[in-house]
Amino acid sequence: MPENNPRISDDSLSEDTIGTRRIYEGSIINVRVDTVRMPNGITATREVVEHSHAVCIVPIDDGGNLVLVRQYRKPAEEALLEVPAGGVEEGEVSEEAVLRELQEEIGYTAGKLVHLSSFWVAPGWAEEYMHAYLATELTPSRLDADEDENILVVRVPFGEAVAMFKTGEIKDMKSVAAILLAQPLLPKK
Repeated sequence: MPENNPRISDDSLSEDTIGTRRIYEGSIINVRVDTVRMPNGITATREVVEHSHAVCIVPIDDGGNLVLVRQYRKPAEEALLEVPAGGVEEGEVSEEAVLRELQEEIGYTAGKLVHLSSFWVAPGWAEEYMHAYLATELTPSRLDADEDENILVVRVPFGEAVAMFKTGEIKDMKSVAAILLAQPLLPKK
């Protein structure tokens, strides 16, 4: 493997797509196989999961509690404790998706949003790009939840939430990332 050289341009790493075919079309994801030409001329295939951009939210109530959701996740075969999250719908900007997801999942809206960061969820095989937000000044406001979601709302003091991913009680990576990104912005308790 060549030594990392920050002066090497990204162009020397890029791959040209020379063919693509969709092999699965679903309601949430699609899967395609791209044929690419690498910079060294070799042809390779890349399997790509197509998924909308998404948001994840660190909602903090007036008492300094993090409002989490617990829901069963079939791929993990267990109920996971997570920050609220969901897809950005077509025509929606990420802030609108944040407010909608908060209302659908925890029954609140936020008076203040702070964009924490944006990141690729699994860039080796998925197009999903996640926007993380801190949400404060919460007030009750409910939208109907998605029919296929069964969610329990759980409040945890923020400091305990940080400890919970260290002990494995929170194992969802977007939640770990969002909580760590929000931590410096919140008062220590």
